Amino acid sequence: MREVATPEALKALIGQELGVGEWLEVTQEMIDKFADVTGDHQWIHVDVDRARTEMPGGKTIAHGYLLLSLLPKLGAGVYKVTWPSRTLNYGSDKVRIVNPVQAGDRVRLRQALVSVDDGANGTHRIVVRATMEIEGKDKPALIADTIRMTFP
Repeated sequence: MREVATPEALKALIGQELGVGEWLEVTQEMIDKFADVTGDHQWIHVDVDRARTEMPGGKTIAHGYLLLSLLPKLGAGVYKVTWPSRTLNYGSDKVRIVNPVQAGDRVRLRQALVSVDDGANGTHRIVVRATMEIEGKDKPALIADTIRMTFP
């Protein structure tokens, strides 16, 4: 895990890779629970038997929003800013789900620093490009620019 102690030290990393996280298996149980919470029970996500015969690869696929919701978990071990009293998720820009994740696939997060902007009263706006890789595949699952706000 990369730890960054000051905004200036973080700014020095703009344009660089911050690191790569650990692999996580996306299980059918995770997909089913996400479907229950969101009410999105489209068969491509939850009907294992139908997917076996009708989906490429014969497996269900994870919801795109499930993948997006995994970003904090997958990114937790990549880098940490140590100077602020707190950070908040400020949103995402330019989210693209470019390759389906099948039940049983393993994913990990690669993060690169896009920008660090100074805000009012010592706050900072940090934009990180998050690329979710799928083990054994050349094309990533998801690419998103995520935004965090830090507070002194």
